[in-house]
Amino acid sequence: MAAHPPAPGEPGSAYTADSPSTPAPGWQGIASDWASDKDAFKQVPWGKAMMWIFLLSDTFIFTCFLTGYMAVRMTTTAPWPNPSEVFALTIGGSEIPLILIAIMTFVLISSSGTMAMAVNFAYRRDRAKTTTLMLMTAALGATFVGMQAFEWSKLISEGVRPWGNPMGAAQFGASFFMITGFHGLHVSIGVIYLSIVALKVLRGDYERSGNYQIVEIAGLYWHFVDLVWVFIFAFFYLW
Repeated sequence: MAAHPPAPGEPGSAYTADSPSTPAPGWQGIASDWASDKDAFKQVPWGKAMMWIFLLSDTFIFTCFLTGYMAVRMTTTAPWPNPSEVFALTIGGSEIPLILIAIMTFVLISSSGTMAMAVNFAYRRDRAKTTTLMLMTAALGATFVGMQAFEWSKLISEGVRPWGNPMGAAQFGASFFMITGFHGLHVSIGVIYLSIVALKVLRGDYERSGNYQIVEIAGLYWHFVDLVWVFIFAFFYLW
């Protein structure tokens, strides 16, 4: 037979007999609070709490990447390539600076809107609209990755490498492929993640359990990916 936890007032209990909801003072009460989700995360589902912890750790990684990029950019002695020229596209005989990056940004920000609507309809238990909006979000994310692949192939064809760059500072290639590649990996994982959740919504898996929080948790991840791109766009492409 499984052992039962000590009742309030018994030896080993962190709660007093007079007030069962009041933890005992000292380290015993602190240890008890943080040893159980009922005490430490009473109002936060484990899935959402773990996603927030993951996003916090990812924030540190992207912050290190962008901080390192800024340090390299400010200390390099070689001329840094002009992003407006490097990322320009020739359309109709005219060279348009940052046109592809602007479209990519618009696509990703739009996907954040469709994801927010998907979460809204999920809590209304509208399976059809939730599935449609999540698949639209995933499609926009896949479009973003496709345009990023085109951007990579263009720069590679022009001779840009992680270890060299014919346009100027060699660190440009390393910074570009590292930062945009890591973000593109997050978007790719997000596309797969959203597609799986959308299919499970359509299949009625969450309808049976009555819990659509997974859609909100997926939305937290996607909004984070969108927010990170705003910083990459500002620091890498506009600076």
